[in-house]
Amino acid sequence: MNALTKTLAAAAATTALSACVTADTHHSDSLKIKSVLSTYERALNTSNTNSVMQLYAEDGVFMPQHSLPAIGSKSVRAAYDGVFKAITLDIKFTIDEIVQVAPDWAFARTRSNGFVTIHANGHKGAEANQELFIFQKQNDGEWKISRYIFSTTNPPRQ
Repeated sequence: MNALTKTLAAAAATTALSACVTADTHHSDSLKIKSVLSTYERALNTSNTNSVMQLYAEDGVFMPQHSLPAIGSKSVRAAYDGVFKAITLDIKFTIDEIVQVAPDWAFARTRSNGFVTIHANGHKGAEANQELFIFQKQNDGEWKISRYIFSTTNPPRQ
């Protein structure tokens, strides 16, 4: 083997090894993000603001439908406190995709279905949304919700 062939073979082997490491890292990150989504689902279903807040980045943004965004921990906490004071959720997430767009950034597109109970009148009805989460990997390697927005997929109320 001449020097050029050896160099090309070494480069190919390094690239292949790098791709395996990257694929393993992305798979591991995807599993961590799925875990965050699962924990978020439980926090919503138990109306647990403290659990929700553990999943958000310090500068996280919550963008609920028909509302202005809640920006930063204090505002996000107040928004979830308000949500949980007004309603109780019983929902299940379906993850449609998780895409890591950079080493420390990813997004997840989800749907949720179930029921919502309105505390003011006790009415229980269908709840269905589509969601977009933007995740940021923190310095400790954990993924946190950086941005979250949702909109209903229920038909308009009459």
